[in-house]
Amino acid sequence: MDIVSKDNSEYLIIRKNNKYEVVIGLEVHAQVLSESKLFSSSSTKFGAEPNTQVSLVDSAFPGMLPVINEFCIKQAIKTGIGLNAKINKKSIFDRKNYFYPDLPQGYQISQYKNPIVGEGSVFLDLPSGEKKVGIERLHLEQDAGKSIHDVDPQNTLVDLNRSGVALMEIVSKPDLRSLEEVNAYIKKIRSIMRYLETCDGNMQEGSLRADVNVSVRKKGEKKLGTRCEIKNVNSIKFMQMAIDYEANRQVDVLEEGGKIDQETRLFDTKKNETRSMRSKEDAHDYRYFPDPDLLPLELTDDFINNLKNNIPELPDEKKKRFIEKFKLSAYEANILVSDIETSKYFEEVIKNSDVKISTNWITGELFALLNEKNLEITESPISAKHLSKLINLIKDGTISGKIAKSVFEIMAEGDKDPQKIIEEKGLKQESDPKELEKIVDKVVNENQDKVKEYKSGKEKLFGFFVGQIMKVSGGKANPQLVNKILKEKLK
Repeated sequence: MDIVSKDNSEYLIIRKNNKYEVVIGLEVHAQVLSESKLFSSSSTKFGAEPNTQVSLVDSAFPGMLPVINEFCIKQAIKTGIGLNAKINKKSIFDRKNYFYPDLPQGYQISQYKNPIVGEGSVFLDLPSGEKKVGIERLHLEQDAGKSIHDVDPQNTLVDLNRSGVALMEIVSKPDLRSLEEVNAYIKKIRSIMRYLETCDGNMQEGSLRADVNVSVRKKGEKKLGTRCEIKNVNSIKFMQMAIDYEANRQVDVLEEGGKIDQETRLFDTKKNETRSMRSKEDAHDYRYFPDPDLLPLELTDDFINNLKNNIPELPDEKKKRFIEKFKLSAYEANILVSDIETSKYFEEVIKNSDVKISTNWITGELFALLNEKNLEITESPISAKHLSKLINLIKDGTISGKIAKSVFEIMAEGDKDPQKIIEEKGLKQESDPKELEKIVDKVVNENQDKVKEYKSGKEKLFGFFVGQIMKVSGGKANPQLVNKILKEKLK
């Protein structure tokens, strides 16, 4: 992938010809966090045996009628509020007609012209500044089942466990212009839904995936180019790779005098290329019409306002509070609020600990540990309670920062209490001025030649003396007191 670095950010380069810019829109499919499906009471639990979570409604038995899951409706509205979007008091469920083996009805119940959520926006924090990205709509729809092609050499198998699972399709406006923006956008959408507990955002389990719309145009042009849609991309990395390949493929076609066909494409992760799947359908190809088994969904102001009144503090609000209340930098606050579990961990630590030291240890040592072990913060081997204790031991001078790092390594072996580690290992920092003065005198007396050099102007030798003192003390001497005593002795 060709990337140019500018202010620590990544921008897509159109290879061979930099006269073009890429225009990107995303259709994010987010699975509603709900124990039952959109139109039936079947379980949505992940990992069940094939075809064990399928009702007569999900399998489209004749005469079976869908019944709307009110909880899923509430989850969609809450997500819309989190996206600063208009909540439509009247919405309609439509039948979207197409035929696949894993779609038992021969149509999908979705929404078209009258979705439950209208236009909204999210704000992305980028190295170049804040960027607003428009949301076109959010509509509810049922998921299809899953076709499995790699179990039987001659047959396709079908698992209907996902059939009827509630999805929120969040359609962005074509406002994204780089790989970096795509990365920030997906993470922001996922973060908002996790704060709201409307989607767990787990891409490995298929809870969050996206159709990626890509077109290119010459820089300065206002008219959008012909777009191609890349279906069902299930990781941010693959989205970026697919966009990179597709944008450059389109430029090559145009530069050779060709024409871009509006089509649906698949991304082959092994070959790192997109390939044509079918010509892109327009809305009329799906023959949308209102589902006759479902009445229009009508919401009252009270119903919507009750949900608004119970919306938790969202990432942007939390970031503002962290900056104003805890005096964090915008960068620090953005890191700590990007994931709800990280923000919870941080606030638990600082209940009884210094904010600045806590911020440095969480974004430094703790994050490094989690990255090394490939763990989420909810799986952290060091609890917030024990990290808070460690920070207090640094703050009150019981241990130095250097000793703290050694203690931290031992804590990571199984969430051990830092106080007990210090006692067992004899790591307590020496802060008795009389004891430190003895060590300083010893080092000074043993290095009189260096003392003369220091007094003659070689002030850098001060570091040599500090190093020797720390060595004699086994690294336990309080650095601040050592500096103070040493300066007096060398006068």
